[in-house]
Amino acid sequence: MEIWKAAVLGIVQGACEFLPVSSSGHLLLFERLLGADTGGADMFLGVMLHAGTLAAVVAAYLPKLLRLRLRQWLLLALATLPAGLAGVLLHDALDALFFGGRFLWLSFACTALLLLACEHRLRRGYPIRPLRAGRALFVGCAQALAVIPGLSRSGTTFAAGVFAGLSREEAADFSFLMSIPVIAGAIAAELLFSEGIAAGVSWQSLAVGTACAALCGFACLRRMQRLLREKSLRGFAVYLLILAGVLLAMQGFLR
Repeated sequence: MEIWKAAVLGIVQGACEFLPVSSSGHLLLFERLLGADTGGADMFLGVMLHAGTLAAVVAAYLPKLLRLRLRQWLLLALATLPAGLAGVLLHDALDALFFGGRFLWLSFACTALLLLACEHRLRRGYPIRPLRAGRALFVGCAQALAVIPGLSRSGTTFAAGVFAGLSREEAADFSFLMSIPVIAGAIAAELLFSEGIAAGVSWQSLAVGTACAALCGFACLRRMQRLLREKSLRGFAVYLLILAGVLLAMQGFLR
């Protein structure tokens, strides 16, 4: 794969990881649009680009991470378990099912409907509840569902936090902090259990793509921290519904 294509995919990953629009779904879509040949390493490429956004979220949340107490670390660990299990048990099945992007339209549409439901709850108001083990596990189960390409991890976990009764600020922070152990675990698993990098993706391309993902991801994360705490999610939902409709009409192109 050409280095410029890796750079474009890195920018897509960085921009979409923290926006509630699904980075994995957009990566899959842009790989097809660019004709990027990964030599069968789509999953490996996606995980490595996630390393860039992992660096971004650690940099953005480092002061908060250093202040976390033991109880908060335990809640993060509890919330990580469902996604870890889903990744281990469903990795191959999801790769086979979603390779080619045939069902991306459905996942994007589901994310849009979830964002609209979350926006409705935010507008109506709801009783704010503290983050406890049961609520952390509920948000963690939502994160596990987001291993499906096209189902936004940040959007799904933020919405789950709101449905669980967390404040906008706590739901946003917990959503982003949850990404750290999940992304780190996915990178470790891919490095340990993959058969190595495919011939279609060079280390140079990976390095450029990862750097672009880190820089773009940091900028987008800063923007989303403010947006999730104050602004409406409706615009993202409308975008995803339009995208889902376009993809459904172009099913033949993505096969």
